[in-house]
Amino acid sequence: MRYIPFAGLLTCCWLATVATATAQQGSVNDGFISSTILNRYGLETAWTAQAVLNPSRDKVAHLVLDEELLYVQATNGIVTAFDAETGVRAWAVRLGSFDEPSFPAESNETMVMIVVGTKMYGIEKRTGNIVWTLRLPGAPSTSPSADATQVYVGTLDGSVYAYSLKKIKELYSARKLPQWSHEAQVWRYQASKEITSPPLTSGRTVNFASRDGSLYAVSANRRELTFQFETDAPIVAPMAQWGNVQYLASEDYTFYAINASSGQVIWEFVAGLPIRTSPEIVRNNLYIHPDRGGLYCLEASNGTQKWWQPRLKEFVSVANDIVFARDDNKDIIMVAAADGRMVGRLSAGRFTRHVSNDRTDRVYLATDTGRIAAIRFRGRNFPVYHKHPERLPLLPEFAPETPTPPDADVPAGAAPATEAAQ
Repeated sequence: MRYIPFAGLLTCCWLATVATATAQQGSVNDGFISSTILNRYGLETAWTAQAVLNPSRDKVAHLVLDEELLYVQATNGIVTAFDAETGVRAWAVRLGSFDEPSFPAESNETMVMIVVGTKMYGIEKRTGNIVWTLRLPGAPSTSPSADATQVYVGTLDGSVYAYSLKKIKELYSARKLPQWSHEAQVWRYQASKEITSPPLTSGRTVNFASRDGSLYAVSANRRELTFQFETDAPIVAPMAQWGNVQYLASEDYTFYAINASSGQVIWEFVAGLPIRTSPEIVRNNLYIHPDRGGLYCLEASNGTQKWWQPRLKEFVSVANDIVFARDDNKDIIMVAAADGRMVGRLSAGRFTRHVSNDRTDRVYLATDTGRIAAIRFRGRNFPVYHKHPERLPLLPEFAPETPTPPDADVPAGAAPATEAAQ
């Protein structure tokens, strides 16, 4: 990965006020948790860094994580990407104008897609180069999502647009973007009210929720309605998917697990309070937090309640069978994943923001002014991948420093080294 130069991105005068990114081992200053407290629970600070923004006027708007990079989106329009394991800044790029509204980034193995204002940007994940810019026909209301051939985005007027990724590349190569963005549009589906959840792709269908209280499933290539699942209140929380099961929360106080292909209800859970935040799934555990209703841990497969912690309000991460969450004071509370029993507390000081991390076993915290800190258990130099374990990089195999000669004698009763390793 390489740095993108900032010439033309920021004026020299303004650059003088920008804190440069750093990464270091050890404990974190700036009011963060001391190394002594972390050591008490077997934790350590993996790295710290500073996003590119002006702390006197700019704030962090979004924190997004995938298996490789942590993206910090600031109100100044600059996106800073850090290596999720080392904290080294991979790149930083300016999108749109100062203070334009933006939505959390969406990424796959090669691209990062971000909606800012009324434009959608396609960014090369490795380099930070802006590959294309697409002009949207309406005011967006969701982050984009993509499958192998198309990218989807919802709007305030209840529309979902599908664009051909192949056509976008062709228009970009012909230098017709963003002026000819409409030529990349494959279809538009109109719901009665605002689209409230980023579309989810599940093979042949694209599923999205509307403030009219319905979940729509539309065929990805023909825009035909496959099914419509109706609830008694608006659906405002982002949805989640695990295999072919889709999870959604309605403001009728009910949480649903449905078959993503047919719309059949698999199970439902009555929380008693509205749920306005996305559920998180780690292994077979589903974490939901209703407004002022604590943190629930359910079995994702059948909806059985495993435990409830009324003092917790926001999911943070899971590591070593410990759930990290926040309470009303923004402290980090550690509870046992098996039964919700409290096992520790960390006062995070000014690090009041975090990534809701359902992908790895790392804890990522941030200040409003873009100071980032990553926490891990000591000795866990390689992350555990929860969501996509197949994306864990292959680790090199090392031969023993003093290998046994092929003709060496094997002690009686001992298995050969090749068998013992198995």
